[in-house]
Amino acid sequence: MTDFVLAGGCFWCVDAALRQLRGVNAVVCGYTGGTVEHPSYEQVCTGETGHAEAVRVSFDPAVLPVQVLLDAYFTLHDPTTLDRQGNDVGTQYRSAMFYADDEQRVMFLEARERASQWWVNPIVTTVQPLTVFYPAEEYHQDYYAKNPGSGYCQVVVSGKVAKIRARFRDYLEQPA
Repeated sequence: MTDFVLAGGCFWCVDAALRQLRGVNAVVCGYTGGTVEHPSYEQVCTGETGHAEAVRVSFDPAVLPVQVLLDAYFTLHDPTTLDRQGNDVGTQYRSAMFYADDEQRVMFLEARERASQWWVNPIVTTVQPLTVFYPAEEYHQDYYAKNPGSGYCQVVVSGKVAKIRARFRDYLEQPA
């Protein structure tokens, strides 16, 4: 099992999009990259903690190749916008990859370079060391599945899920 910590805007979107891939065993929404210990969602939303909304995704690379997971990450969000995804604005919505060791750092840099060929504008995704990952409050976990009727899920999250379903059809847990 391999764990990656990735930030790409609202963690509900990243969570929902990656959960549908075969080989993903768990996704945990949380906060990382900041200076406040055990931050709350309300604190992170102020943009003053330095934390990003992120997910810790646990997957089996024998089932879901590392490159496929990282390509899905760069597909589901816009890595060319600084501190923003759509109407979600602030440092907590930044595009960032948090590596646990040098091997992950190299994989992340390679994935960012590969993705730069798909995007017209330069990629602003940071690659930085993972310090502490704080799991978010329970109501954030698997939010899309628990709240499919919410406006945000219908308008924003479902679009990111659809992108992954279209581009990574061969890796879906339940084929389209």
